[in-house]
Amino acid sequence: MTDKKLALPTEHCEECPAFYNLEQMGFKIGNFDRVVALAGNPNTGKSTLFNTLTGLKQHTGNWPGKTVTRAEGGYQFNSVRYKLVDLPGTYSLLSASQDEEVARDFILFGQPDCTIVVTDATALERNLNLVMQVMEITDRVVIALNLMDEAKRKGLEVDARSLSRDLGVPAVPITARSGEGIHTLLATVADLISGELKTKPLRVEGTPEFQKAVKELVPMIEQIAPGIPNARWLAIRLLDGDAKVQQALV
Repeated sequence: MTDKKLALPTEHCEECPAFYNLEQMGFKIGNFDRVVALAGNPNTGKSTLFNTLTGLKQHTGNWPGKTVTRAEGGYQFNSVRYKLVDLPGTYSLLSASQDEEVARDFILFGQPDCTIVVTDATALERNLNLVMQVMEITDRVVIALNLMDEAKRKGLEVDARSLSRDLGVPAVPITARSGEGIHTLLATVADLISGELKTKPLRVEGTPEFQKAVKELVPMIEQIAPGIPNARWLAIRLLDGDAKVQQALV
């Protein structure tokens, strides 16, 4: 898809964290300027959105060292080339399965320029668990409220503006299969990546004791692994006894 209304930098950002980290994870970025991850629960229309954005410019393969299939593609918006990585559909990022581990590691360690979380507008509440978990890891989040046509048909009203305000990240109503709202979604992603759009994700603070433990653990993690992305989220998962996060950190 293309659009020429926005003016964004088009240089190949080889020094950006996403390019360096993804190369370390076995990814070849190729002739793309930005990297966008596509996350979401199963059956939210994530694959439909992926196909709508990429068309035939996509390929599949396995994630490095995993049997989980991955799909990659590309789209162009205002002459900027975006690599789109379709993460496994998952309800959580707590690494209870290989799919969850792959999605979590890509968002955390790959540091994509933006993560689009696709949600089902007809069952938004059950989708918010994953949304909140992604927002704990990264500030660069855009929520795609998909299946808005189904929500309207069922008489449901989804207030995207209020949701965006409450969560601190943009929420864009779309219908992936018809293309409705896609232009606004791509413009929002572009604005977020360029810095024109600022986010402030809602994050659970926990009890004073919990906050104190996190505050003490964060500098320890940063000392062990300088430059590690989002030491706060890692601290929370370690305090929760997440052995796979500990293994990934090591």
